[in-house]
Amino acid sequence: MATRIKDLAQLASLHEALKHDAASRKKVEAEQQRATVAKATAADEFRAAVGAVTPLAIRQRVEHDRPPHPPVAHKRLEDDQQVLIASVSDEFEIDTLLHTDADLSFRRPGIGPDVLRKLRRGEWVIQDHLDLHGLRVDEARELLGQFLREALRRGLRCVRVVHGKGLGSKDRQPVLKGKARVWLAQRDEVIAFCQARPAEGGSGALVVLLRPASRS
Repeated sequence: MATRIKDLAQLASLHEALKHDAASRKKVEAEQQRATVAKATAADEFRAAVGAVTPLAIRQRVEHDRPPHPPVAHKRLEDDQQVLIASVSDEFEIDTLLHTDADLSFRRPGIGPDVLRKLRRGEWVIQDHLDLHGLRVDEARELLGQFLREALRRGLRCVRVVHGKGLGSKDRQPVLKGKARVWLAQRDEVIAFCQARPAEGGSGALVVLLRPASRS
């Protein structure tokens, strides 16, 4: 008799568990049905708001396999290039500036002579260089402007500009040697320059000291 009562109790417990499972399934099914109805309703409302549409023909579709390239500000690049060209002139008289000497050295007003002495002795570490060998005058002028602007942006203080000795020029005259001095003296970022030491190019190069980059 005791065994039977125990079996009936287990049966009742099983019955309750089955009822609970069935109720849970009905609840989940009801929630899924409500979600489906809500999704269909939202789609119907969107179609009603948009109205009739005509699908694009296949040949008119553009598929982007990768993110599009950012737009290029062509006008800004052109303006920058014109500024670089206009910022230096071949007609500029460097002798009108103060603090030039027979050794092809230059220091901007307000820069002490000790700066040039240290520059000549190589106390400033050359951080980058530009070689203008074989370039036409216009090419060299533009490239020099770009180089100086990039050097200032990078926070460089001392660079070397190789203009050559003119051995390969017409009449073996160093065309870029004089022009490089004139161009450099007109650049606001240049505060001093001098002829390079023999190991750094000698009379075929200039060591240029730049002002510190301004901090925003």
